[in-house]
Amino acid sequence: MTGLTIALDAMGGDFGPQVTVPASVQALLHFPSLKVVLVGDHAEITRQLVSLGQEHASRISIVHAESSIANDTRPSQALRSSKGTSMRIALELVADGKADACVSAGNTGALMALSRSLLKLLPGIDRPALVSALPTLGSQQSWLLDLGANVSVDADTLFQFAVMGSVLAEEQLGHQPTVGLLNIGEEEIKGNDLVKRCSEMLQQCSAVNYIGYVEGNQLYTGKADVVVCDGFVGNVSLKTSEGVAKLFLDSLKQHILTSPFKKLVAKWLFGEIFTALNHLNPDQYNGASLLGLRGIVVKSHGRADISAFQHAIGEAVHEVERQLPKKICDRLEAVLLERHY
Repeated sequence: MTGLTIALDAMGGDFGPQVTVPASVQALLHFPSLKVVLVGDHAEITRQLVSLGQEHASRISIVHAESSIANDTRPSQALRSSKGTSMRIALELVADGKADACVSAGNTGALMALSRSLLKLLPGIDRPALVSALPTLGSQQSWLLDLGANVSVDADTLFQFAVMGSVLAEEQLGHQPTVGLLNIGEEEIKGNDLVKRCSEMLQQCSAVNYIGYVEGNQLYTGKADVVVCDGFVGNVSLKTSEGVAKLFLDSLKQHILTSPFKKLVAKWLFGEIFTALNHLNPDQYNGASLLGLRGIVVKSHGRADISAFQHAIGEAVHEVERQLPKKICDRLEAVLLERHY
């Protein structure tokens, strides 16, 4: 692909342009074909660009937005009264073909509602799903979906999540990934009717390399490349994991890095361990993709710093380069034909 354009909701997240603008400048250094449209308060964005010496950067443009969507705005309210906000304008640029993808750290519910309304769903998809990468024991990563876009789903929707997640992981890994359903046990008799019904459907689908059930304590072992669940379970699982990881790392710092001497000794004795622990840094996995839409939307964590937000931009770039929505659409069409016959 010779060039691509990403529309950024520059006002979204806890830090707004203080993070989104420097992150976009860094992303341009990593992706020579990338152009960025910063959507938000023109004066504030310009101040950030001036401070970075990038006010005349040829690959950065600004689209002014009068306001932004607050974090406590309900999705229904965002649908009714979001005209002129940075998030909506960024999504409209994608819908109008003026940008290839949108990245936002703003209100998750509003982003999902507006994305579905403005970009529409792919044929054969009932609901979009949020998916993000997770670290594993090996060098690879796995993907978990849904992370909160849908609190409750039926078996058909869960099946669609499995197909979409499989396509995403295949593009990243370069081979057909394994897919598992998150459940309370590995035995076939375990789980509710929803999970059991979806399991039956996946067993009959040759387009998905289904390996059965995955328990919560296997999420980070790499047992499955893609782990599928409803949004309620997925969001709780992810937030719990983030809390445990933070507890572990904070406890480590508290007990080992309390003085310069201990820090020096610890670096000497455990240098390789600390390097390995960087694998757990959530910044490396920032950027949850909203799958199932006719366009590409990536949700950054609201508290993301510059490095983390840059990673979310990178995720959007990779999805554009791989034409992910088209590949999901093609796979779904093949699956539907298989199920029909």
